[in-house]
Amino acid sequence: MSQVLDILKRDKKLFFNDVSMECENSDTSSDINLIADFTEYNPLHNGHFHCMKTAKNMFPDSLFVAIVPGLFERSGRGIPYILPREIRAEIAISVGADIVVEGPPMGIMGSGQYSLCLCKMFKSLNTDYIPRGYNPKEGFDEILKRINLGHHIAPKPYKIVDKTTNETILKDKLEEDNYVITSFSNSLSKIGFDYTNKFIFVERIEGVSGTLIRESIQKDNFDDVLDMMPSKTIEVLKREIKKDSIIYGIRDVESILNTVNTFTFEELSALNLFNEKLAKNILDNGPYNTLEKLEEFILQGFSSHFHQRVLSILENPIPKKIVSQYIDKYPSNIRVLGYKNKEILEKFIKKVNNENISLL
Repeated sequence: MSQVLDILKRDKKLFFNDVSMECENSDTSSDINLIADFTEYNPLHNGHFHCMKTAKNMFPDSLFVAIVPGLFERSGRGIPYILPREIRAEIAISVGADIVVEGPPMGIMGSGQYSLCLCKMFKSLNTDYIPRGYNPKEGFDEILKRINLGHHIAPKPYKIVDKTTNETILKDKLEEDNYVITSFSNSLSKIGFDYTNKFIFVERIEGVSGTLIRESIQKDNFDDVLDMMPSKTIEVLKREIKKDSIIYGIRDVESILNTVNTFTFEELSALNLFNEKLAKNILDNGPYNTLEKLEEFILQGFSSHFHQRVLSILENPIPKKIVSQYIDKYPSNIRVLGYKNKEILEKFIKKVNNENISLL
């Protein structure tokens, strides 16, 4: 628990330092291509490894940069990660990544907010190629083709729209991996980034179960998942289990309860992803002595992960106004979590369009 408290305290300071910084863009000149892959590596499994290898084999002389979120160590589902990002970066470097940089704080953001941040990171990194895993579904090939033609593809409720041609190209709701791709297209178009022929679409491999992997970690028994992860991932997981450093599911319950029991209606309403209805429902049913009681009164949101995101926001109560300022400036600072060697780091610094580069 002390490790989680230390991480949250450190990351809150980093967050507000980033808000106070001004983004210093630069015009760089480099003939090195850069592959930027966003993934949580929670933990790094054979699906991630396959995507990395595919991209590196296609462009072997490129820098492979993994964008690994990020501040507060909460996933896009709002749930605490298995390992801190420095350890996730260590695994990524060991299996082939050249550089690992810190991504946005997914757990305290809406999906559109962190998609926008990630796309601004792609632009700041001066990205040449973006590998993305996808699940083959009927009609999705046409979406992938149009994205690589540079069309502005946007996800709408139960349909996918080509805003370049004003056509509805799919009337359906996409599953998560495929939705992320269309969300990237939408956000990249909004910031004016030309992604024509930049995406490397990699079909997802079979035989990898995140649920089974997480269960194996909790049981400290990897017999059923040995063929799902690179040996380095398993080695590091076993090491961190022995050190009692797994942070999966661990929250700062005291801070969450303190927030809901002491914040005013105006303060709660002002938090990111909150509205007046949610704030009123929480306040009307308090005070709270346990997380379980609080969860009963968190209203249903726009996604199945909304409850967990709300808990992450209450754990790190940052007003939506400040989050908007953070997004506007993002990435005001590119934090490097790991790199293969100093020569690679120098090449990376020459390539990216940002003067503010630091090591975590």
